[in-house]
Amino acid sequence: MPDGFVKTWPKMLLQVEGACIFGATIWAYSRLGRSWWTFAGLLVVPDLGMAGYLTNTSLGAVLYNSMHTETPPILLLCTALARDNKTAAGLALSWLAHIGMDRMLGFGLKYGTSFGHTHLGNLN
Repeated sequence: MPDGFVKTWPKMLLQVEGACIFGATIWAYSRLGRSWWTFAGLLVVPDLGMAGYLTNTSLGAVLYNSMHTETPPILLLCTALARDNKTAAGLALSWLAHIGMDRMLGFGLKYGTSFGHTHLGNLN
């Protein structure tokens, strides 16, 4: 795989996984009893990581990927649940929902070569 892309059925599995994460986070958020307007607003926040592309593609990829990897929101969710903090749990769930939605739609983590060069294929 010299181009660095996930292809065929592994890509499809990642997209199905993203759909499951998206659906599960929506369900979990519904159990919190928090505002759906807040959820909708927070759903777009991870894309603020694209601002790094205003400087250059390498920084853009680093910032974008830091906002689009599942580890930080999972750690935040675990901490929020351990502390019974529904606000932080809602933030973590909306963040995970965004990542799941992106993966479901085929948007992957970025390489430093261009915005459209992702591990799930070229967006261009």
